[in-house]
Amino acid sequence: MHIHFIPAAQLKPKPESDFGFGKIFTDYMFEMDYDEQLGWHDAQIRPYGPLKLDPASLVLHYAQETFEGLKAYRTEDGRILLFRPEMNARRLIQSNQRLCMPEIPEALFLECLEALLRVERDWVPIAPSSLYIRPFVFATEAAVGVHPSSKYKFMILLSPVGAYYADGLNPVRIYVEDEYIRATPGGTGAVKCGGNYAASIIAQAQAARCGFSQVLWLDGKERKYVEEVGTMNVMFKIKGQLITAPLDGTILPGITRDSILHLMREHGLSVKERPLTIDELMDAGRTGQLEEAFGTGTAAVISPIGQLHYKGETIRIHNEKIGPLTQWLYDTLTGIQWGRIPDSYGWTHEIV
Repeated sequence: MHIHFIPAAQLKPKPESDFGFGKIFTDYMFEMDYDEQLGWHDAQIRPYGPLKLDPASLVLHYAQETFEGLKAYRTEDGRILLFRPEMNARRLIQSNQRLCMPEIPEALFLECLEALLRVERDWVPIAPSSLYIRPFVFATEAAVGVHPSSKYKFMILLSPVGAYYADGLNPVRIYVEDEYIRATPGGTGAVKCGGNYAASIIAQAQAARCGFSQVLWLDGKERKYVEEVGTMNVMFKIKGQLITAPLDGTILPGITRDSILHLMREHGLSVKERPLTIDELMDAGRTGQLEEAFGTGTAAVISPIGQLHYKGETIRIHNEKIGPLTQWLYDTLTGIQWGRIPDSYGWTHEIV
């Protein structure tokens, strides 16, 4: 596909540090339109700036929108690497299918992403910072009525971000949420769409007011099975075995999650995808059988958990220090992402 480039009148100075997360954006963004007659068309890389959007656009009323998140990393020798971007492309296809939105073929997704990164490669900072990438699709047909839109936009934004943990990889305090839910069978729990995240904010805000970093979600049917932590997949090492919830339609198929399970099995370590009740988890914590716990996702890679609070009871995990398995997984994944250790899995994708 031909991608039209529109030069900026003036480029922004590139900050050296203090990026925060998702608050600074690069000079350019990618934009492409869709309609039922032309399909995907008018691809362009243009200066970052506001959109002109009809107030009746369906996305503003019925939330027909999907998104992805990945990062670009600069190696010590100056190469730019992506980590398993084809999985983001495939997950976006699945999300769009669920919300009755047009698919973006994997090859087209990667072509658009690579084109923008070639223009903005100087914005990729050195480790431990990285360039966060936000592809997203939304409905633009102007019509206030519940139906699939006939028009859409696909866009990609780039944002330099600092190290997720400014003070090191310290375990966090988690509140077990048993009132609100994040997903139900047959719903959109396995889909990366904005509505899922909007519905989760109230529980996260309440947990933050009580001094907790995030919430641990239970299932929407029985309120007893562990699902995710915040916006991350979650894993627990119990009696030497790593346990995580199965992909049953309510769990987001995380790319970091998949990578960790692959690493565990590749090294002959015990791992099980199975339902885990909150009662079993708390009992393992009381008896010392809960050895480590952590969330997994693109932004943090791995977020160790030091405390779980449920119904007035608090259990402490590994003396609220990062465990050896958690540390090894973090070091291995980030080592591959930044090109510090060999990638024997073919997970990295170089921008040339």
